Amino acid sequence: MSDEVRDLRREVERLQARLALVQGKESGYYESPLVKTDWFKLRRMPEQGLDGRAARQIVENAHALDFDHRLNTSSYVNVTLDPEEEALALLGLRVNLADQTVYPQSYRLHDAAVNMIGGLWHCPEGPDFEDFGVFPGAGTAGSTEACLLAGLALKFRWRTWYAQSRGTTVEQTANVRPNLVVSTCYQAAWEKLFRYMDVEPRLIPPSVETFTLDPAKLRDAIDERTMGVVCIMGNHYSGHYDPVQEASDVIDEVNAERGYQVGIHVDAASGGFIAPFQDGLPPWDFRVGNVLSISASGHKYGESICGTGWIVWRHRRHLSEHVAIAVKYLGGKAESYTLNFSRPAAGLYAQYYKLLHYGMSGYRQCCENMMANAAHLRAGLRSMRHGGKPRFVLLDNGDDACLPVVTAALNPECRLGYDDMDLQNALAQHHWYVGGYRMQFDHPVAQEKLPLFHDADAGASMFRIVVKSNLTRGMAEHLLESIREGLAFLDSISAEGSLSLDTHGLRHKDQRRFNNHC
Repeated sequence: MSDEVRDLRREVERLQARLALVQGKESGYYESPLVKTDWFKLRRMPEQGLDGRAARQIVENAHALDFDHRLNTSSYVNVTLDPEEEALALLGLRVNLADQTVYPQSYRLHDAAVNMIGGLWHCPEGPDFEDFGVFPGAGTAGSTEACLLAGLALKFRWRTWYAQSRGTTVEQTANVRPNLVVSTCYQAAWEKLFRYMDVEPRLIPPSVETFTLDPAKLRDAIDERTMGVVCIMGNHYSGHYDPVQEASDVIDEVNAERGYQVGIHVDAASGGFIAPFQDGLPPWDFRVGNVLSISASGHKYGESICGTGWIVWRHRRHLSEHVAIAVKYLGGKAESYTLNFSRPAAGLYAQYYKLLHYGMSGYRQCCENMMANAAHLRAGLRSMRHGGKPRFVLLDNGDDACLPVVTAALNPECRLGYDDMDLQNALAQHHWYVGGYRMQFDHPVAQEKLPLFHDADAGASMFRIVVKSNLTRGMAEHLLESIREGLAFLDSISAEGSLSLDTHGLRHKDQRRFNNHC
């Protein structure tokens, strides 16, 4: 083919594409040739821009092919927004919170939100509180950024102590790698810290009976390079709370015996907006002396929009001061705590709205609603039997002192020919997305698969149902009925202890990869 013919063909294709764009603007999207293009496979921007209505329709079509977010019980992220909240989030997209001198009133809302959340967690007012007017803390891009900031503050605090204990300078200890102690039920944020910030993971596998950090094992895990201990208030597998006070008591003993200054970060990604509204819990927040910082996801049980998180430190000295950056070039002086700089005020506006709109009584009512609906699901699973035996073994902490999460596993005594992953796949046919997991995790550094628990087979499976505020009693009943129908289907295709069908093909084709993230 000659170059001239090739050039002519390209010109024809260009003109055809331009004609399609013109037709798409003059008529509706579906009456134009634009529908013949697979917009998922673009590798470069189109030469001519699309009509705004057509571009929007393409995005909406992609969204329609996703899972129904309201039926996603594998994620903790809030999916329901009030009309007022949506309007405020849209308003916040135009505000760059990094520019505090241009948007001072918006940043006053930020500080007010930090104070409300810090007060919720019983943060003490330090000697510099009146100078700053706000607890040391910040809004973040979800709890992952909050955890990374908390980890960095602990690392710098430890480095100063380690240099002093060795009689050297901080610069001379910069190549010494600290460790952080946490249970193997950690969330993905800590994997990022270990890998991005060069911190050794000091992991303690819990028992499958408790899912929680064993304080007795801290004594052996902590050494002179330990920069801190993470206690999880609501691990994402089962919703259990780590015993923060008991862990602190052991840390007190270790610090006194060995001259350390190990402290605790509370990862309250999910529990930070649940535990404060549950009566009778032992102290877990800043009432515990060794708790140096607390992080939470505003977009989970804080009921804000996706991408909202919070971090609060006990005090600035040797903690938040390590991650505070002074910003002067925007026309004033301001402090920036966050890892990135520019960010919209959408999450802040939505969170501030929810704090005002719900109030303490509203959050408490939401907590009670979700715990009650979780108890209803738990009772429904408990009533299901097979061959006279319970269908499920319940693994969560029950109806109190935990997150509104139902975690269970198919009873091995029933000798079923399928597992929890097959049940997850069968439920997808009813449009429910329920998270199924093997009792294993990938080591954050070595990337080898290891048992999640010290007393359970790594190949065993389990599943969880995260109850959020949008999961009503009627929806919970529909989920239970879907589980019954899913079990009946699996029973019908399994024979003599083996499944004759690969249920992986039953799932939504874009939801076939599993992970242990929130």
